[in-house]
Amino acid sequence: MTRSARLLLTLMLVVLAAGTTAAARETLPVPVTGHEVTRIGPGYYTFRYTGTRNIFLITDDGVIVTDPISPEAAGVMRREIARLTDLPVKYVVYSHDHWDHILGAAIFVDEGAQVISHENCLASFYDMPHPDLVRPDWTFSGDYDLSLGERTLHLRYLGRNHGNCLVIMTPDHVNVPFIVDLATPGGMPLPMIPDYSLHNWVRTLLILESWDWEYSVNGHGIALAPKALLAERRRYLQALIGETGRRLDAGVAMDEIPAQVRDALREDFGHLRNFEAWAPYNVQRVITYFGMGW
Repeated sequence: MTRSARLLLTLMLVVLAAGTTAAARETLPVPVTGHEVTRIGPGYYTFRYTGTRNIFLITDDGVIVTDPISPEAAGVMRREIARLTDLPVKYVVYSHDHWDHILGAAIFVDEGAQVISHENCLASFYDMPHPDLVRPDWTFSGDYDLSLGERTLHLRYLGRNHGNCLVIMTPDHVNVPFIVDLATPGGMPLPMIPDYSLHNWVRTLLILESWDWEYSVNGHGIALAPKALLAERRRYLQALIGETGRRLDAGVAMDEIPAQVRDALREDFGHLRNFEAWAPYNVQRVITYFGMGW
């Protein structure tokens, strides 16, 4: 990416950030052992297995399950659902195409459930098959409203961000969206920020911030996270991209940029889990983004 292109992108990110508020700086625990079920609202639950979360809806006509996580997790979740209702699981909805969230649906298919994903996930499913990945029975394009009994699960596709098939899920009766991998409350992005389009990630987070909700369930971390923590992830990304781009434009030596950017970000984001160790890798990912357009 040329110097002028980097400057344009940095200016765009600054403009997009105008009028938004900063998140409270706090270090949050991250649950990574055992499992738990947390009730969010009537018939609306989040299930956590080790460090990964999903949601499920119990309706008058059956259950909608999302990301089965893994065969082991799906078995545990099925037993937990049986404690709450004897109704069958009718649908399994994938949030996106990454294996750490969507393996293990077979246990639900065996009882008659249909598997659903956005159509853009299919390319990944065929390119990278996995023995524990059940391909969807049917797909949708754009947005989709999945109804079962008295409930509807709104599936909203916001374009490329984390991969190109991720959907945000919100039940019609509880305004708490399920947002996977776009923000991890109180934590850092993974070191090399795998399979993210950085500017589209920022764009998506700004869209989500504009929606009318107060708390979300995320794919990892605490059960309920305030919107301010999603905004914190967006602010971190904007600062990361901006500080890295400015040093590239100034001609700073490549091997000096990661430490310099980490130092510049520490005051605002040093409280995030794994900040010291992972920030330099995040910077290297941004250098690749500016250098290759990827």
